[in-house]
Amino acid sequence: MRTMTRTAIGASCALLLTLAACGSDDEEGGGGSSSGGGGGGSQSIKIGVVTPLSGPSAATYGDEARTGVEARLAAYVEDGGECADVEFEVVEADDASNPAGALTAAQRLVQQEEVFAILSTSSSFFGATQYVTTQAADVPVLGDASDQSPEWRRPDNNMFPAQPVPDPEAVYPLVGEYMAAVGGTTMGGASFPVPASQGALEAASQSAEAAGLETGYLNTNFPIGSTDVGPVVLGIEDSGTDVLYLPITFDSALAVVEGLRQNDVELAGVLAATGYGNGLLDSPPAVEAAQGVSFSVGYSPVEMNTEATERLAQAVRDQGVESGIPAYAMTSGWFNADLLLHGLEVAGCDATQAEFIEALNTDATYDGSGLFANPIDYSLEDQPELCLWFVTLEGEEFVPVENAAPACGERLN
Repeated sequence: MRTMTRTAIGASCALLLTLAACGSDDEEGGGGSSSGGGGGGSQSIKIGVVTPLSGPSAATYGDEARTGVEARLAAYVEDGGECADVEFEVVEADDASNPAGALTAAQRLVQQEEVFAILSTSSSFFGATQYVTTQAADVPVLGDASDQSPEWRRPDNNMFPAQPVPDPEAVYPLVGEYMAAVGGTTMGGASFPVPASQGALEAASQSAEAAGLETGYLNTNFPIGSTDVGPVVLGIEDSGTDVLYLPITFDSALAVVEGLRQNDVELAGVLAATGYGNGLLDSPPAVEAAQGVSFSVGYSPVEMNTEATERLAQAVRDQGVESGIPAYAMTSGWFNADLLLHGLEVAGCDATQAEFIEALNTDATYDGSGLFANPIDYSLEDQPELCLWFVTLEGEEFVPVENAAPACGERLN
């Protein structure tokens, strides 16, 4: 396979999926307190974690986000960080896998728990964004931005993405370049019938076109949770699609891959937007089925063996994950807590919520404690460059793709 240049860049660094219909956001609410349960010299900070603990997304998320938060805090104390003397209390709020639940969760954390900050690991958090940016605008909100709310990208508010978040309408050439690199000539894919997933597939299609590939089978209405992959397999085979992009949950992506193999449909490559993590390695059938599948990762994977990745891997091992590779929700929790710690160091360990928000809004130094290729500049709506790492499952290991670890560049449109 030919190599890719560093000027190539791909679509989203994380899958942005909305897994439920929009709910009402006009419930009664109220802003948080000025201290938010911490800061202002109290040296005790209460953190609220919003994540699916029930509903269809709970199997993917569950308590993983809290585990990631606690892993980062524990590692920080062990490292003797600047704010290691601060006492943190972590409370969870269930978004019930839907936008209305996210709103209720955010309101409870602000009004009843009086948290200093909200950490969002929720693809449904868009249900709460109007509330947290108006009635609770004095509460810092840090998150993985997987709900794709535009407020995450807007400067000068109280919402801060803990990972690089590209414009969802932007097209980058990396996915197309990757597909061309593995020998693909006709690109296809499948997405869930929700805007975030469909948008990721559309951007990938345009990226592939820019790289000189033809457009094959595109299914933008693959049912969430469905195992009926027959129509998808037939569509891929009949269209001549030979390289596939799947911005869907990995369980669904794996069902498509298995269906293709059972029907002897050979492809030059499959790129999944999710799946990198210990959850796959823990399942021998999944490992067997996913051989040769590639994954896009928005941060330096632990296989890069840097000081930053080893810190993450060891903290994950300390939580009982032998491989040291966190699943998605745990990764989200880690980065959310990491940004909180970074913000406290920038604003002061005893900063008030207002001081914390003001400090982060002008900060351009957060690099995920060394796990991102470039720091995030929170004063900008769009970052000047986006980077992705690509890994491929070979045996029982994720192997970084040569010359794509990372691949970086600017948007096409």
